[in-house]
Amino acid sequence: MEAAAAIGGARSPVSSSSLCNAKVSCGLAVHNVKIKSGRRLEVVCRGMLTTRKFMQKKKKEEVYKDAADEAEQKNWMMMMREIEESGSAVSILKTQRSKKEPLPRDAVLGTLMRFKQLKKWNLVSEILEWLRTQHWWNFSEMDFLMLVTAYGKLGDFSRAERVLKYMNKKGYKPSVISQTALMEAYGRAKQYRKAEAVFRRMQTSGPEPSAVTYQIILKSFVEGDKFKEAEAIFEDLLNEKRASFKPDQKMFHMMIYMYKKAGDYAQARKLFAQMSERGIPLSTVTFNSLMSFETDYKEVSSIYDQMQRTGLKPDVVSYSLLIKAYGKARREEEALAVFEEMLDAGVRPTRKSYNILIDAFAISGLVEEAHTVFKTMRRHRVEPDLCSYTTMVLAYVNTSDMDGAEKFFRRIKEDGLKPNVVVYGTLMKGYSKLNNVERVMRVYERMRMQGVEPNQTIYTTIMDVHGRNSDFGNAVIWFKEMEARGYPADKKAKNILLSLAKTPEEQEEANELTGNCAIQLEAKPNGTTYSLEINGTGNEYKHGQTDAGHDSLLDGACTTSHLNGKVETGKGHFEEVDDDDDDYDEEDDEELNFVSFKD
Repeated sequence: MEAAAAIGGARSPVSSSSLCNAKVSCGLAVHNVKIKSGRRLEVVCRGMLTTRKFMQKKKKEEVYKDAADEAEQKNWMMMMREIEESGSAVSILKTQRSKKEPLPRDAVLGTLMRFKQLKKWNLVSEILEWLRTQHWWNFSEMDFLMLVTAYGKLGDFSRAERVLKYMNKKGYKPSVISQTALMEAYGRAKQYRKAEAVFRRMQTSGPEPSAVTYQIILKSFVEGDKFKEAEAIFEDLLNEKRASFKPDQKMFHMMIYMYKKAGDYAQARKLFAQMSERGIPLSTVTFNSLMSFETDYKEVSSIYDQMQRTGLKPDVVSYSLLIKAYGKARREEEALAVFEEMLDAGVRPTRKSYNILIDAFAISGLVEEAHTVFKTMRRHRVEPDLCSYTTMVLAYVNTSDMDGAEKFFRRIKEDGLKPNVVVYGTLMKGYSKLNNVERVMRVYERMRMQGVEPNQTIYTTIMDVHGRNSDFGNAVIWFKEMEARGYPADKKAKNILLSLAKTPEEQEEANELTGNCAIQLEAKPNGTTYSLEINGTGNEYKHGQTDAGHDSLLDGACTTSHLNGKVETGKGHFEEVDDDDDDYDEEDDEELNFVSFKD
């Protein structure tokens, strides 16, 4: 990758033109990149404010056969807009009938196909169920197959079963499409055993599973954490034991995703090598999946370079993964250069891309730079979401500017969004860093008054601020409250309590609460840090220093699915798979799913 290669070396904290020189050397246009000198290098990018051609709204010119065709097409497009706005199709379609005449067949089929292309399966099923009751519509086998497919995509297995019973009464034999749809319905509804039963029946009794059937059952097994079963099916395909075809690119992608989910990077690499050996074409998705494994920016950049050497063009996911890797390494200049390269390449950033870049600056406490990116989102017709606002709050928190953090927090409500536990937790972390118990508790009370439930991280933050103020009594109270609420104490919470216990009585109580048998406290010279030896295991807790599991609230507030599953504004891993049983399209998702089998 040109930008990464040009500026991938050591960062100079004093050179005021390093980024500009880097961009010139790699052939990128420099759009008024302003460097501020100071204690550290700070970059304010003005280039991203330049509107690229691909961001300009183009007026689409429609071509019609004649005036009648123009009127018909415009009426159909108006009807489609009304359906999308109302969220219901049948009521709008009924209004299109005049004098009880049947709707034109072409208009009905066009509407169905359009909503199928848009993956709006709820509207597809609604229209088909209505057509099934209309005497003027000949409901054919193909209509039944599309209906059961829609229910498969929706995960509505009870309705899929009902449709198959109707088909049986009509004399239609089970087909690979109908059985695959039923299997998918079970899989999406997390009825994995039933999905497997349908698949095994197809293998033994027919109809013979298709490539799409295998893709979907692999997806179901992976989602259900049935890794051994998925591996067995995949190995059978590799050895041609069951099917007349070999695993295709999408199946390899699914298995690579499975090994990512299982944390087996070595096996994922092995599969990647097998793809080349077996002549399976590599795609951008393949390299994105490998990049998503890595946390070291050097490794991510290396995979990115390898992808470019094969002649593949990076997509928005590729760029975003690289930006994220640089941001986590506090190499915001490189992150910015990659973002600029993405824009110059004509790749339209998603909301997630912007949020990742904001996060890259927020981690380093570069508020002005983060705010520049935030403002640019709207200029590029991308509306900031709650994650965008939360990350901006984080930027202020990381510079201990709590007035700025509170100001941006107020903007969340002013702009029509509802703060969640992540936002409140970010504010509380900021005040905790300043040892301000009163302000931490005020934010907590505000959160509860708004009906937002606390989670483990919130309780640990409250314990942390009491720990900073050597308040063992209140730390015990909040420790008990956390467990009473059903959140088991983690390592950090236990270490806070144990480190605060000074007297034998306190040590005994802390030991009892944390469930440790042997505790050895060693006071450090500054009197604030203790080394804890618990059952032979050394642990250390410093007031104001968080464990990795809790630091993630501030280290990219919205790019982790942290917070005990209560809130998932965004996900830092790049996962998931939704498949389509006819074209099985792969496309990029705003949530940066690294393997994207869209539904």
